[in-house]
Amino acid sequence: MTDRPLTLMAVHAHPDDEATGTGGVLARYAAEGIRTVLVTCTDGGCGDGPGGVKPGDPGHDPAAVASMRRRELEASCEVLGVSDLETLDYADSGMIGWPSNEAPGSFWQTPVEKGAARLAELMRHYRPDVVVTYDENGFYGHPDHIQAHRITMAALEMTELTPKVYWTTMPHSMLRRFGEAMREFHEDMPQPDAEPERQPDPAEADAMTGIGLPDDEVTTWVDTTAFSGQKFDALAAHASQGDNIFFVKMGKERFGDLMGTETFVRVQDSTGAALPEKDLFAGLR
Repeated sequence: MTDRPLTLMAVHAHPDDEATGTGGVLARYAAEGIRTVLVTCTDGGCGDGPGGVKPGDPGHDPAAVASMRRRELEASCEVLGVSDLETLDYADSGMIGWPSNEAPGSFWQTPVEKGAARLAELMRHYRPDVVVTYDENGFYGHPDHIQAHRITMAALEMTELTPKVYWTTMPHSMLRRFGEAMREFHEDMPQPDAEPERQPDPAEADAMTGIGLPDDEVTTWVDTTAFSGQKFDALAAHASQGDNIFFVKMGKERFGDLMGTETFVRVQDSTGAALPEKDLFAGLR
């Protein structure tokens, strides 16, 4: 036994991802005295600019957006009680099929071994007991999410560490509930004006079809009900991206009803903790 605190490391692609998929566990474990380390891989420069200006449109300044989103990320971390924020600051690659995917210096164009080596240094420093990131598809096919998965798994191979490793996921039953909520939400929205909205890229639509897992394949169900308010506030801290964060639009009470559990697939373990689990730190305390 050592005096080193139990440590959770979450590796995410962009500012705001920390709140969407892991805001509940970050807040819960911070409240339990566990060290929470967030690694954010990109600068978020392909997000919306002030006034909702979109990437590629006149007036969109990726550097200014990145600076704004860094401030929002720091505010989110304060809400969630994150102990340590580390940013790799790779350029945001944008959604699948965007020209920014091919930009030199973007996260998607960074050699996996290069990004993994930087992340491995952080792992050796913090020595996490639990590591959380995305699955091979980045949960929904976003290039930067896929790259975050790749560098995380490669970094683990570069170290001597044997943490419990989890990938974020969503059970199909929860996906159905979200689908119902979104349909209800959009029924209450005013009709769109005459200007058609940008249609999703076909490759992006294909990537979305494989998200989530059957309920019985989800290994870990963590009750974060008591922290859903913090999770909501952390998402709301990313105010510049409000057009893209559906959950904030539904209000805190409705959000709490839907977002009280965070779910994962355990892919590495040396504790022998029985599955299914209710705690990422099962077998460690």
